[in-house]
Amino acid sequence: MTNRTVLVLLDPATEVRTSVLELLTIARGLGRVEAVALEAPTVEVLAQLGAYGVETVRQAQPARDGASVSGDERHLPAVVAAGLAAAVRLTDADVVLLPTSFAAKEAAALAAHELGAGLVIDAASVREQGGRIVAGKRVFAGSWDTECAVTTDVAVVTVRANSAVAQPAAAAVEPVTEGFAVEVAPSPVKLLSREVKSDTSGRPPLDQAAVVVAGGRGTDGDFGPVEDLADALGAAVGASRDAAFEGWWDTYVGQTGVTVAPRVYIGAGISGAPHHRGGMQASQVIIAVNSDPEAPIFEICDFAVVGRLADVLPQAAAEIRKHKG
Repeated sequence: MTNRTVLVLLDPATEVRTSVLELLTIARGLGRVEAVALEAPTVEVLAQLGAYGVETVRQAQPARDGASVSGDERHLPAVVAAGLAAAVRLTDADVVLLPTSFAAKEAAALAAHELGAGLVIDAASVREQGGRIVAGKRVFAGSWDTECAVTTDVAVVTVRANSAVAQPAAAAVEPVTEGFAVEVAPSPVKLLSREVKSDTSGRPPLDQAAVVVAGGRGTDGDFGPVEDLADALGAAVGASRDAAFEGWWDTYVGQTGVTVAPRVYIGAGISGAPHHRGGMQASQVIIAVNSDPEAPIFEICDFAVVGRLADVLPQAAAEIRKHKG
């Protein structure tokens, strides 16, 4: 391990998501790990961070024109970016790692611009080579694997979920929380309201799930078999863009939707248009279920099932539950 300092964004500070644990695991292989939070972490969060080798939690205290920035405004990308940039200057950090949510990507871009840092979005791997940070990523709708070496002093990288297996540190530490002041520039945008919608399904977030089951036009609007299989697997549910535009599901996987890279991706009744493939082709194992044996998705899948999803998915869910039981 080098003497680098690696900062990992912790937002929100009330929980440590699996994607953040993966970032901490990657960070430990690059140097000494610190976390940056926008609010005070809970005792439970600190204990979990300590188990993953985080020695220090830098708690940002943003202010604008002498007044504290509080509430929902703390989580705006511009405020998060200012906090990250200030933390880098305070700690002389070399690397900043963030998850790949839309807000985190925007914050990463703003922070990299302010720092003059090299920026890599949607990396699938991060390592050190020849004294530089090298990030691997899949581009051009998943058809090319590339490696990007950051040539600046600071590297800012957003990392896709499931890019690493989360592993606790060999020895736990007791993190120390230290506050630091952040001066936020005046913004031409004023936050009027922010509503966080709670998910009562019990399923993992689509962009972080290790297993994803997605339905397309072949569902004919009935996502019951898709949801049933997802619940049997503990998976997230997604859709193709066409299915979402029909109003059958609210979140779609694709180049202009959610980009996912789960360990297992199951596409049911999805033809495999380029737009959809661009959002899921980085998946480690792809399983396709389609009644059309000429469906384009069969060209990229690891396992193909030719059949009606209304027949195949319930049978698969039943066998999975039987195996678990």
